[in-house]
Amino acid sequence: MYFVDRAVAVIKPKQPFLDWLNQLPDTDMVDLTLDSLRSDCTAILLPEFVDPEEGVAHIDEISEQLFKMELASWDEDESLWPKDLSLKAFWEWFDVEIHSTVIDSVDDDITNSPASEL
Repeated sequence: MYFVDRAVAVIKPKQPFLDWLNQLPDTDMVDLTLDSLRSDCTAILLPEFVDPEEGVAHIDEISEQLFKMELASWDEDESLWPKDLSLKAFWEWFDVEIHSTVIDSVDDDITNSPASEL
């Protein structure tokens, strides 16, 4: 096992995200609950930090990109996305857990590929 020179943030949708999903046209997510939505969330690697507020500040800097990524993972039609993708809206729609220790349990090299640019 190896320490990785990153921190990690787990992006957890809140009720406004679920409400948005449920109002999408042709939605077939009748059984989707907030608990199920929050059970398998996106994890984002962050730069290492000394103070947890540094991790929060980094999330603030990339919040619009994260917001768009989360929306696109469910519906790529931007016309159906909320109009307000502000920092304030991001924090209303998502909880973020920040963890300072990342350990790689796999001996193989990590393969990087760019995330789509939104």
